[in-house]
Amino acid sequence: MTQVDPTTIWIIIIGLAIGSYALRFTFIGLVGDRPMPPWLLRHLRYTAVAIIPALIAPLVVWPAATNGQPDVPRMASAAVALTVGIVTKNVLAAIFSGAATLYGLLYLVG
Repeated sequence: MTQVDPTTIWIIIIGLAIGSYALRFTFIGLVGDRPMPPWLLRHLRYTAVAIIPALIAPLVVWPAATNGQPDVPRMASAAVALTVGIVTKNVLAAIFSGAATLYGLLYLVG
């Protein structure tokens, strides 16, 4: 692994901080006192629903524990969590059932 110049790291950190602040200021500072159009509100409703799959998908498809190779316990636990989530419409039930399946299969398969 190569050493990265500290100046480059700080430029990246400051750039990301400015970008993050600008994104938040757009909605809070510029648009915060005006009503948003219905089409925008409809699309923003799905933001929270997209966050968990976006965080979980790389851990299922390219798990670091197996050096990026998909394996049965992770795929099965994702399938169980998805099925429980669709059937029960309960996020916590889906998360806990997926976690139980993952740990159970990792214990059985080794």
